[in-house]
Amino acid sequence: MSKFDELKGMVDALEKDFNAFYEKGNKAAGTRIRKAMQDLKDKAQEIRTEIQNIKNSGE
Repeated sequence: MSKFDELKGMVDALEKDFNAFYEKGNKAAGTRIRKAMQDLKDKAQEIRTEIQNIKNSGE
């Protein structure tokens, strides 16, 4: 579950920047969000690969 907790932490850390961007129009927050979303995408791919490897080794 540590991978899940890590993902949740990454998403939770974005809340302040989402509010700053969407409610206050802070463009720098938008840049931080885009970078963090790319990091989330990379982490998700890493987890998908790990799951696939575990699944395949169990066959």
